[in-house]
Amino acid sequence: MKAQAIKTEQYLNPKEIKEHLKNVEYIIMAAPAPEHFKQTPVHFTIFLNTDEKLPKEIQDAILEKFLQEHKIEKPAELMSQLMPVGFALTKAQDTPMPMLLVKPEDQRSIPHAVMHVMDFLADSDAFNEAKKDNLTGWSYSYE
Repeated sequence: MKAQAIKTEQYLNPKEIKEHLKNVEYIIMAAPAPEHFKQTPVHFTIFLNTDEKLPKEIQDAILEKFLQEHKIEKPAELMSQLMPVGFALTKAQDTPMPMLLVKPEDQRSIPHAVMHVMDFLADSDAFNEAKKDNLTGWSYSYE
C-alpha cells in the first residue's frame, strides 16, 4: 500500500492560529527523510510556541532534552531559528498540521504565526511510522 499525500482542506486564519496555539507548549513532527540519508532516516521538526529569539545555550538545552526524551540519535543538518508556520486543516487528522513556510510566495499567501523552529535529520526507533512506514505525523504538547 502506497502512502497518500496529506491533502489540505483549508488554512487557519491569524485569529484561529492565535486561539489554536493558546496552551500549546510545542509540536513535534516526524516525516521520512530523503532516501539518501540512510544514517538519519527521520526528518524532525520541533515547533516551539514562542516568537522570542532564543540564545544558543537555551536552543542547545532544548534540543538535548528532546533528543533524550524521544530517544533520538545522530542529529544532523540542524536549522534552529524563528520561522513562519502555517496550520493546515485536513480530513484525516484531528489536529491542524503545522507547516514550515520556506518559500516567499507561501509566506505571502498562507496565514501564519512566527515560531521558533528546530528542523533536523536524525534516527529513532521510537518513530517507526516515519522510519519504516514512510508516514508523516505530529503531536501537540500542552502546558
